[in-house]
Amino acid sequence: MSSRRDFVKTAALASAGMAIVPETAFGTSSSLNDSKLKLAFIGVGLRGTNHLNNALQRKDVEITAICDVDPKRIEIALGNIAKAGFKKPNVFGENDLDYLNLLELKEVDAVIIATPWLWHTRMAVDAMKAGKYTGLEVSAANTIEECWDLVNAHEETGSHLMILENVCYRRDVLAVLNMVKKNVFGELLHFTCGYKHDLRHVKFNDGKTAYGKGVEFGEKGISESKWRTQHSLLRNADVYPTHGLGPIAVMADVNRGNRFVSMTSHATKGVGLHKYIVENGGVDHPNAKLKWKQGDVITSTIETANGETIIVTHDVNSPRPYSLGFRVQGSQGITDFDYHTRRIFVEGKSQGHSWEEMDTWLKEYDHPLWKKHGEYASGSGHGGIDFFLMNAFVASAKQKIAPPMDVYDAAAWSAVTPLSEASIENNGEPQGFPDFTRGMWIKRKPYNWIKETY
Repeated sequence: MSSRRDFVKTAALASAGMAIVPETAFGTSSSLNDSKLKLAFIGVGLRGTNHLNNALQRKDVEITAICDVDPKRIEIALGNIAKAGFKKPNVFGENDLDYLNLLELKEVDAVIIATPWLWHTRMAVDAMKAGKYTGLEVSAANTIEECWDLVNAHEETGSHLMILENVCYRRDVLAVLNMVKKNVFGELLHFTCGYKHDLRHVKFNDGKTAYGKGVEFGEKGISESKWRTQHSLLRNADVYPTHGLGPIAVMADVNRGNRFVSMTSHATKGVGLHKYIVENGGVDHPNAKLKWKQGDVITSTIETANGETIIVTHDVNSPRPYSLGFRVQGSQGITDFDYHTRRIFVEGKSQGHSWEEMDTWLKEYDHPLWKKHGEYASGSGHGGIDFFLMNAFVASAKQKIAPPMDVYDAAAWSAVTPLSEASIENNGEPQGFPDFTRGMWIKRKPYNWIKETY
């Protein structure tokens, strides 16, 4: 059996990538496989290193530059690059703005940005202005102004941006998308989704106590606790909406014949982080005196132009198993699916009026990409979905075409954060979604995610 790396060299762009990227990718010259994408990484922390390692499995990219202000992360990245047999890239990280010097390099075609949230938009805008094809980790923006900054930079420069939402490539997500496109559920009515993940051990970690038992963040924290926790202290908002909302937006053709119109949000009281600090650091710990602004459970309801509703839940500060809580409901049937739940009911096909296990449905509607390449993708991270994410990015960047999840998606999906914050602050007052496509959603056609001819 050939290795994943050999497989990627000979088949990734010729098959899997072409099936995911926009239809304009089909029928391109075979010379595409002979070229190499000159790729740089801004941010090589845990997530950035995951992207880097997936890129190192490919023979159609060159890693020409990396940037990070943490010397330890640079050292780890350089070690991985050398081990994979790639030549040493240009290194940047003297200060917070050294990434600008990276963007000046002619030997950089594309960049992947995986830095703390507050840097996402400014770095992506600078990258597009520098003419680089840009991959941006989630969420893409923190404010409505930043959402427009991304859109404006794309439209002014012609440089493309892909939001790196990997959940859109989950095997069950693509299978259900296949069902949606083949009208299994009839006319779509309602969706649920969210991000329900106990992150207290991530938000508090000083690196000295047992993993999951630290109660430090900011300057005393390590990894994400250095920056992520501060958002919970200062913002009562759904600060991480895209893992759940992205796949649902694709199913609902948002920005391509449909759009988000308005949203209302509500938040519970916030007690989870204080409780965690007291239990693991003591009632006298300085952080036990902090007043956390973010509610433990934030619920938003979105209305679309085509008349569907979407409930999005953010729940990361309480003890609970991981879940994205997907539900797809239409005039003909309904499914609830996630790692812990796989059930479906389709009128006229399900027996009686009871839920049935959906394993046979998932097998029947399994996406062609997973059928063909799932074995090779399995080692790429997050159950294989990162293989398809990187493949789509590289294929789109090499052709300089719009990616399957573009700048308008990045803006619309990320706008949930500031809009939820405004709605909660105003007692659940409805917030209008900006039309980031400037009316073009009416004419834009959905990408063909279910292309069966390779």
